[in-house]
Amino acid sequence: VQLVESGGGFVQAGGSLRLSCVANPPRTFSNNAMGWYRQAPGKERELVADITSGGSTNYADSVRGRFTISRDNVKIVVYLQMNSLKPEDTAVYYCSQDVGSVRYWGQGTQVTVSS
Repeated sequence: VQLVESGGGFVQAGGSLRLSCVANPPRTFSNNAMGWYRQAPGKERELVADITSGGSTNYADSVRGRFTISRDNVKIVVYLQMNSLKPEDTAVYYCSQDVGSVRYWGQGTQVTVSS
């Protein structure tokens, strides 16, 4: 399984970014849960949001109401729309895919929010 993230960057507080994650091979995408995690310097990796194959979503308390996870099973992409960004959202964001009992990771994309 290969996961490739894009869409990170530098943004001022209050701004928005949309992260994308393309999964390969396509046959593993539609039947498996996908997620976004993040890791800030000196901190452990934490769940941001995840979405089941059926479209049910779950969010960390710190991002609920600001971030939206979605998936496109035709384009084989999972998105993370991030609005009202805060400096504490600064981190490397990782896409994940659960295939059976194995969790696969992308290489990560940096998000930096300035105050």
